[in-house]
Amino acid sequence: MPRHKSAVKQLRQSLRKNAVNKKSKSRLRSEIRNIKTAIKNGDAETAAALLPKAMSVIDKSVKKKTIPEKKGDRYKSRLSRKVREAAVKTTS
Repeated sequence: MPRHKSAVKQLRQSLRKNAVNKKSKSRLRSEIRNIKTAIKNGDAETAAALLPKAMSVIDKSVKKKTIPEKKGDRYKSRLSRKVREAAVKTTS
């Protein structure tokens, strides 16, 4: 356990940030998982409907610095591509 006042404060801040980051990452993963599940089940319309919400969650995670900006861009790009490909498969 920390003994100095500043170390106690740092521990408090660290625990708080850890909880916020964990919640944010969990929400992010859930949104991505929902889209991937919809695509896997062949439901391109649902995946397309879920995409804006997932993009929003990704942007919020980047804004809170839970994930790096480039990682957020990569997630958005890959999800968009998967949804677009699923839509093309459905129409074909």
